[in-house]
Amino acid sequence: MNTASLGKGRGQHRDWTQGSIFSNLVSLYWPMLISSLLNMMGPTIDMIWIGRLGASSIAGVGVSAIVIMVVNSLAMGIFTGTGAMVARFVGARDEVKANLVAQQAIVIGLAYSIFFALVGVFLADRILLVLGVEADVVEQGTAYMRIQLVGMVTMTAVASGQSIINASGETRTSMKISLVYRLLHVALAPFLIFGWWFFPKLGVSGAALSNVICQAIGGTLVMWILFKGHTRLRITLKHFRFDRNIIWRTLKIGFPASITHIERSFSELILVRFIIPFGTYAVASHSVVQRIDQFPQMICGSLGSASGVLAGQNLGAGQANRASRTGWIAAGLATIIAVIISVVVWLWAEDLIRVFNSDEQLVNIASTFLRIQIVGYIFWGLVTSLSMCLNGVGDTVITMVTNLTTMWGFAITMAYVLSQHTNLGVYGIRWAIVGGIVIRAIIYSTYFKIGRWQKKQV
Repeated sequence: MNTASLGKGRGQHRDWTQGSIFSNLVSLYWPMLISSLLNMMGPTIDMIWIGRLGASSIAGVGVSAIVIMVVNSLAMGIFTGTGAMVARFVGARDEVKANLVAQQAIVIGLAYSIFFALVGVFLADRILLVLGVEADVVEQGTAYMRIQLVGMVTMTAVASGQSIINASGETRTSMKISLVYRLLHVALAPFLIFGWWFFPKLGVSGAALSNVICQAIGGTLVMWILFKGHTRLRITLKHFRFDRNIIWRTLKIGFPASITHIERSFSELILVRFIIPFGTYAVASHSVVQRIDQFPQMICGSLGSASGVLAGQNLGAGQANRASRTGWIAAGLATIIAVIISVVVWLWAEDLIRVFNSDEQLVNIASTFLRIQIVGYIFWGLVTSLSMCLNGVGDTVITMVTNLTTMWGFAITMAYVLSQHTNLGVYGIRWAIVGGIVIRAIIYSTYFKIGRWQKKQV
């Protein structure tokens, strides 16, 4: 048997490079949106339950989640490179090479996750101590971070498999996988956090453990689907060998994407470091607003991911004009959605915060954070849709450079200046974040218009 063969998935005959761009975009988008919202639902529901445990637990989990994002960043880069190459090969009708790329990514991701599981076991508490958070926050955060990092192997299995499935155009299959394991997570989490029924009361550890258990189920499901050929692609490890050319090409695309994620995650850590002197309530408020921020980011980012799959397949098929139109249509839709979200946040900011915690001091700070962020939401549609589209076609260097200049060159610098040398205080940090988003929107729109990305080879 060859190392790769076509699967039996229902969507294998759908040609995403033909027909209405808008219809194709929406057909790919809505399953990716549901998958993204489900993936956001898990951590958000966790934060709602953890909010019942107090501000220290919220702060500990919030800071730990940023550290976990840093660790996930390298893996996300690999999956970005994998997705871009799979989309191109599918568009070029070369499923054999698409399968070969997927095969390499799964094995590399497994090795990566084992390494960081060891980091979690031995270094979780030291990482939080370096950040300088208070002792009770370290205690809560260490328990959460250690379990999540040990469970990296389950996250890697789910993320790598879903990246492959999405890039091949089978977004509905990916959505169904998310539906299964995320709804199970939502159901299981309170039992392990509060000790309901016969389950032990584990607090923040229960939130992390429920996530890892359900990701293990999701990872098992996604690998079974891929290896049994129930999607467009069918993977087998028979006669597996490392292909240096494929690995190099994947990393060439994925490394800048990893750096982009790392830049974003480390900048988040620096910003939290600026917030910490303003007290636990400020840190907890920032953590809650981050959870809320993820929803508009995912709603608009899913459009970008869908446009990246379509644009990548169209470039693979030699249709650069369709690829460009796909990106602009996604950007327009994302902007409309972002404006609607901004209106909702402006009207009901306090109510959104009280879903997580009703402490009035936290509500006052967090709702102000949220209303400042509205300015960023309006531009976030352009930022996420165009940057994700560029990543999807394999042009990841521009996103790396843009994030470096706008986050580190602008946002962090201005966060320090506005919070330390003006009367804005902690709110100056949020204004600095918003300023960086506006600048990124201008850069991505200009670069996408120039069209250099259309010549990108993978």
